[in-house]
Order: sequence, then structure tokens, then C-alpha cells
Amino acid sequence: MYIVILITAKDQDEGQRISTGLLEDKLVACCNIIPKVQSFFWWDNKIDASEEVLLVIKTKKDLWEKVQNKVKQLHSYQTPEIIALPIVEGSLEYLNWIKDSVI
Repeated sequence: MYIVILITAKDQDEGQRISTGLLEDKLVACCNIIPKVQSFFWWDNKIDASEEVLLVIKTKKDLWEKVQNKVKQLHSYQTPEIIALPIVEGSLEYLNWIKDSVI
């Protein structure tokens, strides 16, 4: 099974550092960075806001724990967003590419 992982990061540099670390360890096949995401959220019992970047990552489900642990090592946030969504359908060629790109 394959998953898409969503991670917010404080800026482009942090997003690139996380992406590169995951790719170098062959934990993910691809990382897209979407710049300037405006986030609104609860933090310390109040509504907060921040401009962030969004990482959209493709990998295999069985690598989830390793990806999560690596992101926590590289991320500056106390409680980073690291969530996974299942890929329910995809072209066979693309899914095979993911499989062949990771450990």
C-alpha cells in the first residue's frame, strides 16, 4: 500500500532540509513543497496563525514509522504536523516508480 504524507514546515529552507533528508535515506520517492500556506490553528489554548510551507510526500505505508521518526529529527516544531493519507488508486507505472524509488 502507498501513502501521501502531509507535513507543514516553518519555511522553504526547513521544507528542503526535511525533503532532502527523507530522499537521501530513500524513505520517500517524491517531496513537493507548496509555498506560502496560511495556517490557522489552536496553540496554547488560543487561535494562532502562521505562514508555512506544505510538503506533499509519496511513499510506501510500511515506511511510515521511519519517515515520521526522521521528520521529528529534522523538524523545528515541538508538535509537527505529520499525517498520512492512503493512496486508494494510482497509475500502475507511478505506483511502481514509488516502490522502486524507496528502500
